Amino acid sequence: MFNSQEKNMQNQQQVSGAFALIDSLKRHGVKHIFGYPGGANLPLYDELYRAEQAGDLQHILVRHEQAAAHAADGYARATGKVGVCLATSGPGATNLVTGLATAYMDSVPMVAITGQVPRGSLGSDAFQEIDIYGITLPIVKHSYLVRNPADIPRIVAEAFYLANSGRPGPVLIDIPKDVGIAKIDYHPVEPGQVKLMGYRPIIKGNSRKIHQALTLIQQAKKPLLYVGGGAIISNSHAEVQELAERFQIPIATTLMGKGVFDENHPLALGMLGMHGTAYSNFAVSECDVLIALGVRFDDRVAGQGNDFAKNAKVIHIDIDPAEIGKTRQPDVPIVGDVRQVLIDLLRHVHELGDSINREKTRSWCEHLTQLRLEYPLEIPQPEGGISPQEVIVEISRQAPHAFYTTDVGQHQMWSAQFLKTGPRRWISSGGLGTMGYGIPAAVGAKIALPHEQVICISGDGSFQMNMQELGTISQYNIGIKAVILNNGWLGMVRQWQHLFYDDRYEATNLEKGSPNFAKLADVYNIRALNISRREELENAISELLANDGPMLLDVRVTRNEDCFPMVAPGHGNEDMMGLKPAILETNSEALVCPNCGKMNLADYKCCTQCGTKLTPNLEVSSLF
Repeated sequence: MFNSQEKNMQNQQQVSGAFALIDSLKRHGVKHIFGYPGGANLPLYDELYRAEQAGDLQHILVRHEQAAAHAADGYARATGKVGVCLATSGPGATNLVTGLATAYMDSVPMVAITGQVPRGSLGSDAFQEIDIYGITLPIVKHSYLVRNPADIPRIVAEAFYLANSGRPGPVLIDIPKDVGIAKIDYHPVEPGQVKLMGYRPIIKGNSRKIHQALTLIQQAKKPLLYVGGGAIISNSHAEVQELAERFQIPIATTLMGKGVFDENHPLALGMLGMHGTAYSNFAVSECDVLIALGVRFDDRVAGQGNDFAKNAKVIHIDIDPAEIGKTRQPDVPIVGDVRQVLIDLLRHVHELGDSINREKTRSWCEHLTQLRLEYPLEIPQPEGGISPQEVIVEISRQAPHAFYTTDVGQHQMWSAQFLKTGPRRWISSGGLGTMGYGIPAAVGAKIALPHEQVICISGDGSFQMNMQELGTISQYNIGIKAVILNNGWLGMVRQWQHLFYDDRYEATNLEKGSPNFAKLADVYNIRALNISRREELENAISELLANDGPMLLDVRVTRNEDCFPMVAPGHGNEDMMGLKPAILETNSEALVCPNCGKMNLADYKCCTQCGTKLTPNLEVSSLF
């Protein structure tokens, strides 16, 4: 069925710029738009009304424009499709800025559409006029200010192409009000029909460099895969797994790369970096070849980069040439799509057949297995209370296949440490570290995937950043589950004040002024529970997951728990705070290596740090 303007279009009659926009969005597969109306974007909403009435699109009314951007972001991360958000001019547009920056830092494909004052009023300081084009230039992949309504079909096609090609990112389209009203001869531009001069993302890697990389991998005795968000974006989880298993290479992931590899696999070391596992941080400090896939060597992983993986030859594969050598100079740089480069590399691996020596890394893998035993992640069980780690472990146990969103802070790091997830099932603000991200991102993920379990893990500080979105959840009965790890603090800031500022807890105590979250949810007609005792935890999580609609669980966790391990700023990955080796607590016969001083289990034959053979009398007999 065609509406009246579509019939007019077929008869070569003119249509509005707003119709051209909405029809172009439909042609690019858009089914959901997250937004908030206002004066300057009313022509767009008027046309959106017609599309909704026809069942072509669904608009999700958020309660704040920032949430619209985060919801579009969560939608995109969960699906790999372009998320779309819509705001009006002035404050509506500026409220998108944090969400755009979040998406830009984490390479998320998004198209943000803003209303603008009429073309004749541009530059006159008209009511709710703001130069959103100029404001967002540093935090979008590209921006458009539409001055000619006939350009809308082309601009939409270009925006979607730019947002989801090469290194993905957000694109802004700013549309003056009179552009939306103006009549044009509409000539649709279908997906794939645009060609942009000078924009040619490099997909295939240099074959000579790929051969060099393969040679290094074959020679390595202590290789390590360092895998980031670029591997998720390129959908290369199958290729990553094949490479790891072919050569028996352990894998450490970044926060953004979490889920790219089966986290229960024997080769999986979990997250590395500031709050990474001890064994992944030791691994990157000791490896001889580091294979970096879709990573940017950010400071939370690599520090300043100079001493990161200092004993290793580095292979760096990334689609963005600007990331190659930005922080750590690689020995083998390869610009290209991670999946395509791995496909080409694995083609050569297949030609090697049975000549691959899978035993070469056996000692390395056994060493890392020993480190896992010696430095496990701790799960405190405080008397009379619940630790945050216990909550996350129980959620992960009961919902192993859920999509998880988080906010930012201690709960985010504990979630990254203890949750076991799959590709695209971990949705968290990495580069910008945006508090208030979790709930709207969960809204976007659940709208995209209504039959999947979507769980947001938040903190009491982060949740209050966008808790008005309970209204959105209630209005559309969006069945997300929210778990608040409530310790009455801005927890990560408190931890830094404790560790580095002599316990001067300024402006971090949230005990006074915070709401009863369960009662707040009830006001929005959302079911909620409060718990504070360990014996309540299992049943509360079960009830949360069994509930058909949205539900909130407020867990009062121990107040002063710190998130460890932790690499302090300016320190190397191997120099971690808060390590409590299991061997020191459980084995009084621990052996001290006479060569390097490393503690080892009494039944270890060789030092797990330097390979020196150990004897009961602690004498050095030979090197491993």
